[in-house]
Amino acid sequence: MKAILLLEDGTVFEGTSFGATGQRCGEVVFNTAMSGYQEILTDPSYNEQIITMTYPLIGNYGTNKADWESRKIFAAGFIVKENCNYPSNWRNAETLDDYLKANNVIGLEGIDTRALVRHIRTQGAMRGIISSTEFSTTNLRKTLDKYPGLVGRDIVKDVTAEKPYHWEQGIVDVLSDTECAPEKKFKVVAFDYGIKHNILRLLRSHGCDVHVVPAATTAKQVLARKPDGVFLSNGPGDPAPVDYAIDNIRKLLGKVPIFGICLGHQILALALGAKTYKLKFGHRGANHPVKNLKTGKIEITAQNHGFCVDMDSLKEKDVELTHLNLNDNTNEGLRCKDKPAFSVQYHPEASPGPHDSNYLFDDFIKLMEQNS
Repeated sequence: MKAILLLEDGTVFEGTSFGATGQRCGEVVFNTAMSGYQEILTDPSYNEQIITMTYPLIGNYGTNKADWESRKIFAAGFIVKENCNYPSNWRNAETLDDYLKANNVIGLEGIDTRALVRHIRTQGAMRGIISSTEFSTTNLRKTLDKYPGLVGRDIVKDVTAEKPYHWEQGIVDVLSDTECAPEKKFKVVAFDYGIKHNILRLLRSHGCDVHVVPAATTAKQVLARKPDGVFLSNGPGDPAPVDYAIDNIRKLLGKVPIFGICLGHQILALALGAKTYKLKFGHRGANHPVKNLKTGKIEITAQNHGFCVDMDSLKEKDVELTHLNLNDNTNEGLRCKDKPAFSVQYHPEASPGPHDSNYLFDDFIKLMEQNS
């Protein structure tokens, strides 16, 4: 069955449909990871985005029940060069095609993904519409023109939890089927801006009693829980319109240790008085080099963001740059000099990706110990 991708600049890519049928609008982006497609699809940070995988063969190990990073797939669409219909892996439960069908996600294969990625790199990430039911570019254009895109919109509210919940599961070794769930020593309130399960698993495996709260939970409600620390999660879209989150974190600063990741990093920076801006095509993949400015070491990191903190806007603040992206010299981490708060732009929890930056969870534990 035919499928089509129309970009806002009029560029068209025609290929073959797989997964669900229908049409969806979203921001067209690319991810450079060679594997980890199930974790990528279920990362809420991809809400309203049509993901293009740069690696040419996707689906070769199938999908399973363990590699979910949230309650559902939030991505608007999935584009690959070649989808593998005959996966081989001891954990495989169903093909990628069946997985996308079951979760109502439209797939497109058989296009020149290199050409699409080069176009996005040159022109920037842009709005697009993926369709396996309508092929008139005139009609698709009318639908796409109504889609507002991500800038200036709060889409965190579409992915956050509806009510607070308690998280219990730690990291599980899939080979030995053993779970790391040590004694709970610190009570952590985790803001869900689109939180990934592996973040929660790692917090639990570091001895945290994890309480997840919706994005709009007030600072007063958080402090009433008497936490030892507050975690700010990853999430989708533009951080600037999420004003309620920025205001709440501003009220928590100095009162409790804070650790932020991805959108949480941006929310913390905005609460400190920073500005954010949209990157041309964002950082998405599992192989991004980041320099730790304190140790001088280079970490290979997992990343997924389209916006960035402008460190120049924090020059007059008691904030230091801690991590730097070596691909484009953008900000990847900050730490407050006068308050127990730090954050990174990338994903130390990986899933998928390397584990070079796991030490940041240890740093959070040490920060809570120092402020207990």
